[in-house]
Amino acid sequence: MRFFRRALTGLFLVAITLGLLAMAGNTIYGALQDRMADAGGGMPVRERVFAAEVATIALGTQTPILTAFGEIRSRRTLELRAPAEGMVIELAPGFEEGGAVAAGQVLLRIDPAQADSALASARTDLRDADAELADAARAVDLAAEDVAAARVQADLRARALARQQDLLARGVGSAASVEDAELAVANAGQAVLSRRQALAQAQARLAQADTALERRRIALAEAERARAETVLRAEFDGVLAGVNLVEGRLVNRNEQIARLIDPDALEVAFRISTAQYAQLIGAGAGLPAAPVRVVLDVFGLDLASGAVLTRESGAVEAGQSGRLLFASIDVPRGLRVGDFVRVELEEPPLDGVARLPATALGSDGQILVLGPEDRLEGVSVELLRRQGDAVLIRAPGLAGREVVLARTPVLGAGIRINPIRDAGAGVAPAEPQTIALDPDRRARLIAFVEANGFIPADVKARMLDQLKEAEVPAQMVERIESRMGS
Repeated sequence: MRFFRRALTGLFLVAITLGLLAMAGNTIYGALQDRMADAGGGMPVRERVFAAEVATIALGTQTPILTAFGEIRSRRTLELRAPAEGMVIELAPGFEEGGAVAAGQVLLRIDPAQADSALASARTDLRDADAELADAARAVDLAAEDVAAARVQADLRARALARQQDLLARGVGSAASVEDAELAVANAGQAVLSRRQALAQAQARLAQADTALERRRIALAEAERARAETVLRAEFDGVLAGVNLVEGRLVNRNEQIARLIDPDALEVAFRISTAQYAQLIGAGAGLPAAPVRVVLDVFGLDLASGAVLTRESGAVEAGQSGRLLFASIDVPRGLRVGDFVRVELEEPPLDGVARLPATALGSDGQILVLGPEDRLEGVSVELLRRQGDAVLIRAPGLAGREVVLARTPVLGAGIRINPIRDAGAGVAPAEPQTIALDPDRRARLIAFVEANGFIPADVKARMLDQLKEAEVPAQMVERIESRMGS
């Protein structure tokens, strides 16, 4: 028992000793850690340097391009309406959708039977009125002769009265003879008055006959006009659209049957915002005659035509905003009424501005310029225009300094960079990507283009020439196949 107690006591003392040693070691280790932390004895941190493309800011004159979208319209569009009612008995060979017609060409004829009958009746009435006028003129002449004869008789009666009065004065005649002569003179005067009334009636009849003749002439002219309106002619050279007429159809007067469009008098109508309009007119009071480029994208080919800004809409339509502008197209090559096109309008030039990639400008309106020791500095600039992937800025005092072309989240003021200068200098512009086509695929594309009636003839010829080359632009192939549904 004594041995067992001594063994337990020894084990207890050993355990206490080991615990005290562990506590002492932990205390020493903590003290060393605190000392090292207070002394800053960690490894030194090295500054990170990022690579970034830079370019020199060049201030100069830039011409902003305002991009909008609009619709092609015609400045000369005529609604063709039936000039008379009846059956269409003749149509021009080109009277169809898209048919070309010449000025003065007969477009259609309406059955003229009714108009011919009215014209013949008007001519007969005119002859009757002419005969009536001649008869009235003869009646006036006869009435005038009757008046003259009555006046002669009145003169004779007056002389007879004077003779009887002279005989009575000499004591040869009688009072009864004088009275008879006076009665004869009165009757002769009454006869002259009656003849004058007859002459006045004849003259009134002549005037009425002349008026009736004029009315008959007007009726004849109206009948001739109605007869002429059975034929519809083209007022100018153009193409037909909206045709809804066939030969043998009955038409009503003033019924619209087609539209005549002048394909050489086209314009583009496009809408811009009020802010863009203010930038366009600048300090001037009116709209400038600025050059415009009208672009129609056809299967990857840009069909472009030049135009000139001519006018603006006089009022803002209900529910609309901004300004509606019109530009007259110089040579509308391949463009048609109703095409949806892109409009590129040159604004007034801006002096003292720089063109930079859009990625160089931050959301805070600052750019990063290179400072001493290749450290970046944030500088606020004035944004003037956005031009696709580029921006036009006004940066006074920054000419000749280098700017970071593409900002990233890790770049900011005070960051040191490794500048990459003249990136891409001397590199030739990349050629459009082209691909080689197998015979079957090439044949399908050519057949689709040839069968498409909406592509203008000149554009179709250019597309076919490119499709027959060994290498074909991939963009054009992709767009054609997207239309084919493949």
